[in-house]
Amino acid sequence: MTKATNLIRRQLPRLLHTTLLVIGLGSIGAPSALANDYLQRKAFIQLLNELEKEEQFDRKSLVYLFADVKRQNSIIKAMNRPAEGKAWKEYRPIFVTKKRIQQGVEFWNKNHALLSDVEHKFGVPAEIIVAIIGVETRYGRNTGSYRVIDALSTLGFDYPKRSKFFLSELKHFLILARDAGLDPATAKGSYAGAMGMPQFIPSSYRHYAVDYTKDGRTDLLSDKEDTIASVANYFVKHGWKKDAPIAAPAKNTHPESKFFREHALKPKLSIAKLETKGFSSAASFNRTQKATPLTFQGEKGEEYWLALNNFYVITRYNHSALYAMAVFQLSEEIKKAKQK
Repeated sequence: MTKATNLIRRQLPRLLHTTLLVIGLGSIGAPSALANDYLQRKAFIQLLNELEKEEQFDRKSLVYLFADVKRQNSIIKAMNRPAEGKAWKEYRPIFVTKKRIQQGVEFWNKNHALLSDVEHKFGVPAEIIVAIIGVETRYGRNTGSYRVIDALSTLGFDYPKRSKFFLSELKHFLILARDAGLDPATAKGSYAGAMGMPQFIPSSYRHYAVDYTKDGRTDLLSDKEDTIASVANYFVKHGWKKDAPIAAPAKNTHPESKFFREHALKPKLSIAKLETKGFSSAASFNRTQKATPLTFQGEKGEEYWLALNNFYVITRYNHSALYAMAVFQLSEEIKKAKQK
């Protein structure tokens, strides 16, 4: 019997009758005394079936666990007002601040040997790893206050726009909790179900987290060694190129052209090709390299940038050019401050 099962059974004996009816699928349409009706949802029944048949979960234990899951309305509200919806001039000041830069230097100094070792083994610069952790959780100071199971259930069952994705993450979370020894009833994270200092969603945790300490478990909730190495591994697995440039300021001689506003984040055009369209940079890039032209609404008007492969890799962590630029600029500022 799992720790989570023991916990739920102690807390919820009064729900035994209701949950047994659900197990038998005889009360899908019956009224629920719970704070949510997830136990009666067809999507929940399907999830139960998949976990029982594909992953050998105990059905009764899952029902006991989900009997205590609560819909969080604040999560739905947060999903409808993401920071990535802001203009760059509003987004940048959230993350690239004097305090976050200084805290980044402190985090780097405190973990200097570890960061150097990870950079050597993975080829990902220490300042990039530090900046990711800084943007995500302020270096571990804010890793989230929502129960992960509440967050993923709320979004999986009650956020139709991305329900498929979050139901998949809920499934990954339950498998992760079982395999990594986490208590699914108490594990906490962000409103989107991301966990630990690096804010890995469950599928990323399962696929990219590494046991850098070689203690037999991957711990992104409290182990800095596993955390730092896992961020580097995530980038490597998504195509990070050692010592390759990330991005550089550019000039656009044809700002009225829609050509520069219709490109995906993945670099597809050579720098030479972009130059023929009036988009160029003073940086000494190989002109055969592929890049993406980016336009941001800055404090003094439009800012133009050339983004290369490693910039695109950062967007695999969060699919936003704003996010990647914040990480990049924060990393540069931290590196400068550390060298002073």
